[in-house]
Amino acid sequence: MSKPGLPQGTRDFAPAVVRKRHYIFNTIREIFERYGFQPLETPAMEQLDTLMGKYGEEGNKLIFKILNNGLENPAKHEEAQQAFEKALEGKNVKELTERALRYDLTIPFARFVAMNHGQLVFPFKRYQIQPVWRADRPARGRYREFYQCDADVVGSNSLLFETELVNIYNDALTKLGLNGFIIKINSRKILSALAELCGGADKMVDITVAIDKLDKIGIEKVKEELTQRGISTEQVGVIEKYLNINGSNTEMMTQVSALLSHIAIGQQGIDEIQYVLDHFSAGLNTGDKNPLQVDFTLARGLDYYTGLIFEVKAPETVKMGSIGGGGRYDNLTGLFGVNGISGVGISFGIDRIYDVMEELQLFPDTLNTTTQILFFNLGTAEGNQAYKLVQQLRKLGISAEIYHETAKFDKQFKYAEKKSIPYIAVLGSNELQNSSFNVKNLQTGEQKTFNYSEIDEKIFF
Repeated sequence: MSKPGLPQGTRDFAPAVVRKRHYIFNTIREIFERYGFQPLETPAMEQLDTLMGKYGEEGNKLIFKILNNGLENPAKHEEAQQAFEKALEGKNVKELTERALRYDLTIPFARFVAMNHGQLVFPFKRYQIQPVWRADRPARGRYREFYQCDADVVGSNSLLFETELVNIYNDALTKLGLNGFIIKINSRKILSALAELCGGADKMVDITVAIDKLDKIGIEKVKEELTQRGISTEQVGVIEKYLNINGSNTEMMTQVSALLSHIAIGQQGIDEIQYVLDHFSAGLNTGDKNPLQVDFTLARGLDYYTGLIFEVKAPETVKMGSIGGGGRYDNLTGLFGVNGISGVGISFGIDRIYDVMEELQLFPDTLNTTTQILFFNLGTAEGNQAYKLVQQLRKLGISAEIYHETAKFDKQFKYAEKKSIPYIAVLGSNELQNSSFNVKNLQTGEQKTFNYSEIDEKIFF
């Protein structure tokens, strides 16, 4: 018999972990709804054609494809073999696979909007909290199955929504206690202007894919990759000058204006970044540190972004990559035959946020407590009466348990301690005669006696 195990890059979540994850989910969900976003869910799998070609050349390689049903049929073995051979040549073969696990939540959302745009009220604001799958190499903070929390707005070009989404990041991460996070902002329009300065729009993909690797491989390797992609030495020099822009937000905006403002699309990108900088800082209290920082090296190597782009970095005290990102994708629903619907969205990397919070010990201690009170089981008659009281407490919304069998005090005490149950209730033969029970606070040692008729929140003295 083989030893049980998990697929690489996936995890089980024990009760204590699930409670912590739900704490993150619920915190972010509350912020989403505070800003007027509505919940949405889409299927775990999509048609392969829905996903392919939407995430750039790197992303296409990471889509988990699902084999068609019936390939195990002996009558189709030759057909399946031919399909596999085509797949090994890098071709998409419908005889082999027509479906795939979703890579993110944005493309399925765009597909939903395209299919239902006649019934939606625009601007349509939705949030979505579901797992996604990527055939990536597992590493710390990188999994093959992980959750995303997305918030998107479609049906408006207003930069008000970019500002709202930045504020959602700020509100949610602040509430979670991740002090020191950074929200980076750039514009694909500025990157388009850079491409135009370096020979034309056809250079855009080559430049953004290379720049997106800057943090991982460094400036020299980026220059090498740009050269390999056909960018001239002079053009690489211009890109290097662009990547060396630094200083405060104001200083960086001045430097990029000097380099790119003479190009129309570059000026549009500069104006849009400035709008969000101005409106976000206006909402900060005096003395608040501004987490929103301009970063012209930010590229986000996904083909569908067209305007402002964002990326969130964890506090510097933790060695972790991006914990969120997003941007504007004006033509995304056009990929599905519905034109004229602009959109902008952000995503939270829940698993990475969890790892950061765990390392920084930011989860409240109260999350370890599920059951609030445990009634000891001290005999048949005593246990029957205790169970009645437990049911009364549950109807009052109080989480209560009764020990599952008659056992020694020590064993029942240890059960309460291991489960971090703060209160125990003892109902023995004497208490049964007096229609009473004793409640003890295991943290303080304080104990009180209550009558059956006093079953309510007062027992937590």
